[in-house]
Amino acid sequence: MRKFLRFLITLVGAAALAAGLGTLVPRPLWPSAMAAGEGTRHILVLRNPIHTDIAIPVEDGVRRRFGFLADAGLPIDAAAARYVVFGWGGRAFYLETPTWSELKAVPVFEALTLDASVMHVDVAGAIAEPHPDVAGFDIDEVHFSALLDYIQSSFQQGSNGPMVIDNAGYSSFDRFYEANGHFNALVGCNTWTAAALRAAGLRTGWWNPLPVSLGWSMRLYN
Repeated sequence: MRKFLRFLITLVGAAALAAGLGTLVPRPLWPSAMAAGEGTRHILVLRNPIHTDIAIPVEDGVRRRFGFLADAGLPIDAAAARYVVFGWGGRAFYLETPTWSELKAVPVFEALTLDASVMHVDVAGAIAEPHPDVAGFDIDEVHFSALLDYIQSSFQQGSNGPMVIDNAGYSSFDRFYEANGHFNALVGCNTWTAAALRAAGLRTGWWNPLPVSLGWSMRLYN
């Protein structure tokens, strides 16, 4: 029993050390050069206690690039639409946990071990800033395009393009799609968000498994 407790304490300590270093060591180590016209696009990072999403402002270029969303019934052409919100996550946890009250053991276990992944897409109206759970960043056109490339590449492609998951969604304003990659405790929704932000020319921590560590690193280095 004592050996197990020592192992558990060591494991928790190693995880805490990794998370701390992952927050404090920037990635990339040096800031990337920003293109001319810096700060022409404003993106948002949305967070809750365990998950982060990226909100992209709706405009004609975004509508054209993600036209398949309208094909699935998402109202990206609606006058009130202001943002398309993208998130990547574990299939079982995402699809089987629409609210915290519906949390189940099996999806949590799969999220901590190995699970298939999905993209969650939501259409939102105005999002208030400033807000404790909203962080805004200005990026240039070149990095905005790179961010859209990264998001687009996360959708798994079928014979007719991105594959929407039938009858999966929390409301009439969101949809789930099959995604590339696998989800686990080390490579999760927040590390996906961090990689997307690096594609946008921003700096994150080296490893950010939690929203709080990602938020700290973003404030430190941007």
